[in-house]
Amino acid sequence: MTDIQTGFSKSYAEARQKFLNAAKSAGLSVDANIHPLKGRDGEELAMDVVLDGAPDAQQLLIVSSACHGVEGYCGSGVQIHALQNTAWRDACKASGVAVLYIHALNPHGFSHVRRVTHENVDINRNFQDFTKPLPANDAYQEIHPLLLPEVWPPDAANAAATAQYIAQRGMKAFQAAVSKGQHDFPDGLFFGGQAPTWSNLTVRQVLQKYGQQCQKMAWIDLHTGLGPSGVGERIFACADDAAAYTRAKAWWGQGITSIYDGSSTSAFLTGLMWMSAYQECPQAEYTGIAMEYGTQTQDLVIGALRGDHWLHLHPEAPDALRQQIKQALMDAFYVDTDEWRTQIVDQAMDAMQQAITGLSE
Repeated sequence: MTDIQTGFSKSYAEARQKFLNAAKSAGLSVDANIHPLKGRDGEELAMDVVLDGAPDAQQLLIVSSACHGVEGYCGSGVQIHALQNTAWRDACKASGVAVLYIHALNPHGFSHVRRVTHENVDINRNFQDFTKPLPANDAYQEIHPLLLPEVWPPDAANAAATAQYIAQRGMKAFQAAVSKGQHDFPDGLFFGGQAPTWSNLTVRQVLQKYGQQCQKMAWIDLHTGLGPSGVGERIFACADDAAAYTRAKAWWGQGITSIYDGSSTSAFLTGLMWMSAYQECPQAEYTGIAMEYGTQTQDLVIGALRGDHWLHLHPEAPDALRQQIKQALMDAFYVDTDEWRTQIVDQAMDAMQQAITGLSE
Protein backbone atom coordinates (compact mmCIF):
# COMPACT_ATOMS: atom_id res chain seq x y z
CA MET A 1 0.00 0.00 0.00
CA THR A 2 1.14 3.51 -0.77
CA ASP A 3 0.63 6.73 1.10
CA ILE A 4 -2.79 8.30 0.49
CA GLN A 5 -1.33 11.61 -0.64
CA THR A 6 0.61 10.19 -3.59
CA GLY A 7 -2.58 9.15 -5.37
CA PHE A 8 -3.64 12.75 -5.96
CA SER A 9 -2.47 14.91 -8.85
CA LYS A 10 -1.93 18.49 -10.00
CA SER A 11 -3.20 17.98 -13.57
CA TYR A 12 -5.40 15.65 -15.58
CA ALA A 13 -2.37 14.33 -17.48
CA GLU A 14 -0.64 13.42 -14.21
CA ALA A 15 -3.81 11.82 -12.82
CA ARG A 16 -4.33 9.74 -15.94
CA GLN A 17 -0.74 8.51 -15.91
CA LYS A 18 -1.01 7.54 -12.24
CA PHE A 19 -4.25 5.67 -12.96
CA LEU A 20 -2.68 3.81 -15.90
CA ASN A 21 0.39 2.97 -13.82
CA ALA A 22 -1.74 1.72 -10.91
CA ALA A 23 -3.72 -0.53 -13.25
CA LYS A 24 -0.53 -1.89 -14.82
CA SER A 25 1.02 -2.57 -11.40
CA ALA A 26 -2.14 -4.46 -10.45
CA GLY A 27 -1.89 -6.55 -13.62
CA LEU A 28 -5.09 -5.08 -15.06
CA SER A 29 -5.76 -3.94 -18.61
CA VAL A 30 -7.12 -0.48 -19.47
CA ASP A 31 -9.99 0.11 -21.88
CA ALA A 32 -9.31 3.63 -23.17
CA ASN A 33 -12.26 5.47 -24.71
CA ILE A 34 -10.51 8.32 -26.52
CA HIS A 35 -12.11 11.77 -26.48
CA PRO A 36 -12.31 13.62 -29.83
CA LEU A 37 -10.45 16.69 -28.52
CA LYS A 38 -7.06 17.23 -26.90
CA GLY A 39 -6.53 18.51 -23.37
CA ARG A 40 -5.39 21.86 -22.06
CA ASP A 41 -1.72 20.98 -22.61
CA GLY A 42 -2.27 19.09 -25.86
CA GLU A 43 -2.50 15.72 -24.10
CA GLU A 44 -4.75 12.83 -25.11
CA LEU A 45 -8.07 12.72 -23.25
CA ALA A 46 -9.90 9.51 -22.44
CA MET A 47 -12.56 7.91 -20.32
CA ASP A 48 -10.35 5.06 -19.05
CA VAL A 49 -12.03 1.91 -17.75
CA VAL A 50 -10.50 -0.86 -15.64
CA LEU A 51 -12.27 -4.04 -14.53
CA ASP A 52 -10.83 -5.71 -11.43
CA GLY A 53 -12.52 -9.08 -11.18
CA ALA A 54 -14.25 -11.68 -13.31
CA PRO A 55 -16.03 -10.40 -16.46
CA ASP A 56 -18.97 -12.68 -15.65
CA ALA A 57 -19.20 -11.74 -11.95
CA GLN A 58 -22.77 -11.68 -10.68
CA GLN A 59 -22.06 -8.66 -8.46
CA LEU A 60 -20.52 -5.48 -9.89
CA LEU A 61 -19.43 -2.31 -8.09
CA ILE A 62 -18.82 0.77 -10.25
CA VAL A 63 -16.60 3.56 -8.87
CA SER A 64 -16.51 6.62 -11.12
CA SER A 65 -14.77 9.99 -11.13
CA ALA A 66 -14.91 13.39 -12.85
CA CYS A 67 -18.56 13.41 -13.86
CA HIS A 68 -18.05 17.12 -13.27
CA GLY A 69 -14.57 17.53 -14.72
CA VAL A 70 -12.67 19.47 -12.05
CA GLU A 71 -14.17 17.21 -9.38
CA GLY A 72 -11.93 14.48 -10.80
CA TYR A 73 -8.99 15.84 -8.81
CA CYS A 74 -10.74 14.28 -5.82
CA GLY A 75 -12.26 11.15 -7.36
CA SER A 76 -9.16 10.13 -9.29
CA GLY A 77 -7.14 10.05 -6.07
CA VAL A 78 -9.65 7.65 -4.53
CA GLN A 79 -9.57 5.32 -7.54
CA ILE A 80 -5.77 5.24 -7.67
CA HIS A 81 -5.58 4.52 -3.94
CA ALA A 82 -8.07 1.65 -4.32
CA LEU A 83 -6.13 0.07 -7.19
CA GLN A 84 -2.97 0.19 -5.07
CA ASN A 85 -4.68 -1.14 -1.94
CA THR A 86 -3.95 -4.87 -1.73
CA ALA A 87 -6.23 -5.46 1.27
CA TRP A 88 -9.16 -3.83 -0.55
CA ARG A 89 -8.57 -5.81 -3.74
CA ASP A 90 -8.30 -9.06 -1.75
CA ALA A 91 -11.59 -8.30 0.02
CA CYS A 92 -13.33 -7.79 -3.32
CA LYS A 93 -11.98 -11.06 -4.69
CA ALA A 94 -13.00 -12.95 -1.55
CA SER A 95 -16.56 -11.59 -1.82
CA GLY A 96 -16.85 -12.39 -5.53
CA VAL A 97 -17.52 -8.75 -6.41
CA ALA A 98 -15.92 -7.27 -9.53
CA VAL A 99 -15.04 -3.57 -9.40
CA LEU A 100 -15.31 -1.37 -12.49
CA TYR A 101 -13.31 1.86 -12.24
CA ILE A 102 -14.42 4.56 -14.69
CA HIS A 103 -11.70 7.22 -14.62
CA ALA A 104 -12.65 10.65 -15.95
CA LEU A 105 -16.25 10.51 -17.13
CA ASN A 106 -15.63 14.08 -18.36
CA PRO A 107 -11.91 14.22 -19.22
CA HIS A 108 -12.20 17.54 -21.04
CA GLY A 109 -13.51 19.33 -17.95
CA PHE A 110 -10.93 17.55 -15.80
CA SER A 111 -8.08 18.74 -18.03
CA HIS A 112 -9.32 22.28 -18.62
CA VAL A 113 -10.37 22.78 -14.97
CA ARG A 114 -14.04 23.18 -15.84
CA ARG A 115 -17.08 21.51 -14.35
CA VAL A 116 -18.76 21.06 -17.72
CA THR A 117 -17.94 19.12 -20.89
CA HIS A 118 -16.53 20.53 -24.14
CA GLU A 119 -20.19 21.09 -25.12
CA ASN A 120 -20.58 23.31 -22.01
CA VAL A 121 -22.95 20.66 -20.64
CA ASP A 122 -23.39 19.31 -17.12
CA ILE A 123 -23.56 15.60 -17.91
CA ASN A 124 -25.47 14.94 -14.67
CA ARG A 125 -28.38 16.88 -16.21
CA ASN A 126 -27.88 15.41 -19.72
CA PHE A 127 -29.45 11.94 -19.39
CA GLN A 128 -32.84 13.06 -20.67
CA ASP A 129 -35.21 11.60 -23.25
CA PHE A 130 -34.47 14.09 -26.03
CA THR A 131 -37.45 12.88 -28.07
CA LYS A 132 -39.73 14.52 -25.48
CA PRO A 133 -40.09 18.11 -24.24
CA LEU A 134 -37.22 18.94 -21.89
CA PRO A 135 -37.78 20.08 -18.29
CA ALA A 136 -38.30 23.81 -17.86
CA ASN A 137 -36.51 25.88 -15.22
CA ASP A 138 -38.39 29.17 -15.05
CA ALA A 139 -36.45 30.34 -11.99
CA TYR A 140 -33.17 30.05 -13.90
CA GLN A 141 -34.53 32.11 -16.79
CA GLU A 142 -35.14 34.93 -14.32
CA ILE A 143 -31.58 35.00 -12.98
CA HIS A 144 -29.53 34.03 -16.06
CA PRO A 145 -28.60 37.68 -16.83
CA LEU A 146 -27.57 38.16 -13.19
CA LEU A 147 -25.33 35.08 -13.20
CA LEU A 148 -23.32 36.13 -16.25
CA PRO A 149 -22.68 39.88 -16.01
CA GLU A 150 -20.77 41.93 -18.57
CA VAL A 151 -17.74 42.31 -16.31
CA TRP A 152 -15.94 40.10 -13.81
CA PRO A 153 -15.75 40.45 -10.88
CA PRO A 154 -19.38 41.62 -10.90
CA ASP A 155 -19.92 45.35 -10.49
CA ALA A 156 -21.75 46.87 -7.54
CA ALA A 157 -25.12 46.89 -9.32
CA ASN A 158 -24.94 43.19 -10.15
CA ALA A 159 -23.78 42.29 -6.66
CA ALA A 160 -26.65 44.27 -5.15
CA ALA A 161 -29.25 42.69 -7.45
CA THR A 162 -27.95 39.20 -6.69
CA ALA A 163 -27.94 39.90 -2.94
CA GLN A 164 -31.50 41.22 -3.19
CA TYR A 165 -32.69 38.05 -4.94
CA ILE A 166 -31.10 35.89 -2.22
CA ALA A 167 -32.50 38.09 0.55
CA GLN A 168 -36.03 37.81 -0.88
CA ARG A 169 -36.03 34.12 -1.89
CA GLY A 170 -33.35 32.61 0.34
CA MET A 171 -30.02 30.93 -0.45
CA LYS A 172 -31.66 27.50 -0.87
CA ALA A 173 -34.03 28.84 -3.54
CA PHE A 174 -31.13 30.59 -5.29
CA GLN A 175 -29.08 27.36 -5.26
CA ALA A 176 -32.04 25.38 -6.61
CA ALA A 177 -32.68 27.89 -9.39
CA VAL A 178 -29.03 27.79 -10.44
CA SER A 179 -28.25 24.09 -10.04
CA LYS A 180 -31.49 22.32 -10.95
CA GLY A 181 -30.41 22.25 -14.59
CA GLN A 182 -31.74 24.11 -17.62
CA HIS A 183 -31.99 23.45 -21.36
CA ASP A 184 -32.60 26.94 -22.76
CA PHE A 185 -29.26 28.76 -22.38
CA PRO A 186 -26.34 26.89 -24.00
CA ASP A 187 -23.89 29.45 -22.58
CA GLY A 188 -25.42 29.29 -19.09
CA LEU A 189 -24.76 27.44 -15.87
CA PHE A 190 -25.86 23.82 -15.34
CA PHE A 191 -26.89 23.51 -19.02
CA GLY A 192 -28.32 20.03 -19.56
CA GLY A 193 -27.85 20.11 -23.33
CA GLN A 194 -30.21 19.58 -26.22
CA ALA A 195 -28.72 16.22 -27.28
CA PRO A 196 -26.65 13.47 -25.64
CA THR A 197 -23.03 14.48 -25.02
CA TRP A 198 -19.95 12.42 -25.86
CA SER A 199 -19.70 11.44 -22.18
CA ASN A 200 -23.35 10.33 -22.13
CA LEU A 201 -22.94 8.10 -25.18
CA THR A 202 -19.58 6.73 -23.99
CA VAL A 203 -20.69 5.79 -20.48
CA ARG A 204 -23.66 3.97 -21.99
CA GLN A 205 -21.24 1.95 -24.14
CA VAL A 206 -19.21 1.14 -21.02
CA LEU A 207 -22.33 -0.08 -19.20
CA GLN A 208 -23.36 -2.19 -22.18
CA LYS A 209 -19.90 -3.75 -22.34
CA TYR A 210 -19.33 -4.43 -18.64
CA GLY A 211 -22.71 -4.30 -16.91
CA GLN A 212 -24.99 -6.67 -18.77
CA GLN A 213 -23.73 -9.89 -17.13
CA CYS A 214 -24.28 -9.02 -13.46
CA GLN A 215 -27.40 -9.62 -11.39
CA LYS A 216 -26.60 -6.98 -8.76
CA MET A 217 -24.98 -3.62 -9.48
CA ALA A 218 -23.81 -0.88 -7.13
CA TRP A 219 -22.47 2.52 -8.25
CA ILE A 220 -20.53 5.07 -6.21
CA ASP A 221 -20.03 8.29 -8.15
CA LEU A 222 -17.52 10.65 -6.52
CA HIS A 223 -18.38 14.36 -6.35
CA THR A 224 -17.28 17.55 -4.56
CA GLY A 225 -18.67 21.02 -3.90
CA LEU A 226 -21.64 20.62 -1.54
CA GLY A 227 -21.77 20.57 2.24
CA PRO A 228 -19.25 21.02 5.09
CA SER A 229 -15.58 20.71 4.11
CA GLY A 230 -14.32 17.13 4.09
CA VAL A 231 -17.69 15.57 4.94
CA GLY A 232 -18.88 12.97 2.42
CA GLU A 233 -22.65 13.15 2.10
CA ARG A 234 -24.07 9.87 0.78
CA ILE A 235 -26.82 10.91 -1.62
CA PHE A 236 -29.25 8.23 -2.80
CA ALA A 237 -28.55 7.79 -6.53
CA CYS A 238 -31.39 5.64 -7.86
CA ALA A 239 -34.88 6.13 -9.22
CA ASP A 240 -37.47 7.23 -6.66
CA ASP A 241 -38.01 3.65 -5.49
CA ALA A 242 -38.80 2.73 -1.89
CA ALA A 243 -37.20 -0.73 -2.06
CA ALA A 244 -33.94 0.68 -3.45
CA TYR A 245 -33.91 3.43 -0.80
CA THR A 246 -34.41 0.85 1.96
CA ARG A 247 -31.58 -1.23 0.50
CA ALA A 248 -29.27 1.79 0.25
CA LYS A 249 -29.93 2.73 3.88
CA ALA A 250 -29.22 -0.85 4.97
CA TRP A 251 -25.88 -0.75 3.11
CA TRP A 252 -24.69 2.77 3.76
CA GLY A 253 -26.49 3.79 6.95
CA GLN A 254 -29.58 5.72 7.99
CA GLY A 255 -27.74 8.98 7.34
CA ILE A 256 -28.11 8.55 3.58
CA THR A 257 -29.91 11.53 2.02
CA SER A 258 -32.22 11.90 -0.95
CA ILE A 259 -33.19 14.56 -3.48
CA TYR A 260 -36.68 13.07 -3.49
CA ASP A 261 -37.57 13.90 0.11
CA GLY A 262 -35.56 17.11 0.46
CA SER A 263 -33.03 15.67 2.92
CA SER A 264 -30.04 16.19 0.59
CA THR A 265 -27.98 19.36 0.25
CA SER A 266 -28.56 18.88 -3.49
CA ALA A 267 -31.60 20.36 -5.18
CA PHE A 268 -34.09 18.08 -6.96
CA LEU A 269 -32.54 17.14 -10.31
CA THR A 270 -33.46 15.39 -13.54
CA GLY A 271 -31.34 13.90 -16.32
CA LEU A 272 -29.08 12.13 -13.84
CA MET A 273 -26.30 9.90 -15.18
CA TRP A 274 -26.97 6.84 -13.02
CA MET A 275 -30.46 6.47 -14.51
CA SER A 276 -28.59 4.93 -17.44
CA ALA A 277 -27.96 1.87 -15.25
CA TYR A 278 -31.65 0.98 -15.53
CA GLN A 279 -31.70 1.57 -19.28
CA GLU A 280 -28.48 -0.24 -20.23
CA CYS A 281 -28.47 -3.00 -17.59
CA PRO A 282 -32.17 -3.77 -16.95
CA GLN A 283 -31.38 -7.27 -15.68
CA ALA A 284 -29.50 -5.97 -12.64
CA GLU A 285 -30.83 -4.98 -9.24
CA TYR A 286 -29.29 -1.52 -9.01
CA THR A 287 -28.30 0.42 -5.85
CA GLY A 288 -26.18 3.57 -5.89
CA ILE A 289 -25.00 6.71 -4.14
CA ALA A 290 -23.21 9.88 -5.02
CA MET A 291 -20.45 10.61 -2.50
CA GLU A 292 -20.59 14.40 -2.26
CA TYR A 293 -17.62 15.91 -0.39
CA GLY A 294 -17.83 19.44 0.97
CA THR A 295 -15.24 22.07 0.13
CA GLN A 296 -16.33 25.70 0.59
CA THR A 297 -19.53 27.58 1.42
CA GLN A 298 -22.24 27.53 -1.24
CA ASP A 299 -21.89 31.21 -2.14
CA LEU A 300 -18.18 30.76 -2.91
CA VAL A 301 -18.83 27.64 -5.00
CA ILE A 302 -21.56 29.33 -7.06
CA GLY A 303 -19.38 32.43 -7.41
CA ALA A 304 -16.50 30.31 -8.73
CA LEU A 305 -18.81 28.64 -11.26
CA ARG A 306 -20.13 32.00 -12.41
CA GLY A 307 -16.58 33.23 -12.90
CA ASP A 308 -15.61 30.18 -14.95
CA HIS A 309 -18.63 30.50 -17.23
CA TRP A 310 -17.91 34.20 -17.64
CA LEU A 311 -14.33 33.35 -18.60
CA HIS A 312 -15.54 30.81 -21.16
CA LEU A 313 -17.51 33.62 -22.81
CA HIS A 314 -14.57 36.07 -22.55
CA PRO A 315 -11.43 34.39 -23.90
CA GLU A 316 -9.91 37.85 -24.25
CA ALA A 317 -9.72 38.21 -20.44
CA PRO A 318 -6.24 39.19 -19.18
CA ASP A 319 -4.04 36.33 -18.03
CA ALA A 320 -3.94 37.42 -14.39
CA LEU A 321 -7.75 37.40 -14.19
CA ARG A 322 -7.88 34.04 -15.98
CA GLN A 323 -5.51 32.50 -13.44
CA GLN A 324 -7.48 34.01 -10.56
CA ILE A 325 -10.78 32.58 -11.88
CA LYS A 326 -9.28 29.14 -12.50
CA GLN A 327 -7.74 29.02 -9.02
CA ALA A 328 -11.09 30.00 -7.48
CA LEU A 329 -12.79 27.16 -9.35
CA MET A 330 -10.13 24.67 -8.28
CA ASP A 331 -10.47 25.79 -4.65
CA ALA A 332 -14.26 25.38 -4.88
CA PHE A 333 -13.99 21.69 -5.80
CA TYR A 334 -10.71 20.50 -4.28
CA VAL A 335 -9.16 21.29 -0.90
CA ASP A 336 -5.39 21.03 -1.26
CA THR A 337 -4.53 19.72 2.21
CA ASP A 338 -3.36 16.34 3.49
CA GLU A 339 -6.16 16.35 6.06
CA TRP A 340 -8.91 16.79 3.44
CA ARG A 341 -7.44 14.16 1.12
CA THR A 342 -7.21 11.66 3.98
CA GLN A 343 -10.84 12.32 4.93
CA ILE A 344 -11.87 11.79 1.31
CA VAL A 345 -10.11 8.44 0.91
CA ASP A 346 -11.13 7.09 4.33
CA GLN A 347 -14.82 7.81 3.73
CA ALA A 348 -14.74 6.50 0.16
CA MET A 349 -13.08 3.23 1.14
CA ASP A 350 -15.61 2.81 3.93
CA ALA A 351 -18.52 3.30 1.49
CA MET A 352 -16.91 0.94 -1.04
CA GLN A 353 -16.45 -1.76 1.62
CA GLN A 354 -20.11 -1.35 2.63
CA ALA A 355 -21.08 -1.73 -1.04
CA ILE A 356 -19.30 -5.07 -1.49
CA THR A 357 -20.83 -6.30 1.79
CA GLY A 358 -24.27 -5.30 0.52
CA LEU A 359 -23.72 -6.80 -2.91
CA SER A 360 -22.56 -10.13 -1.50
CA GLU A 361 -25.44 -10.58 0.95
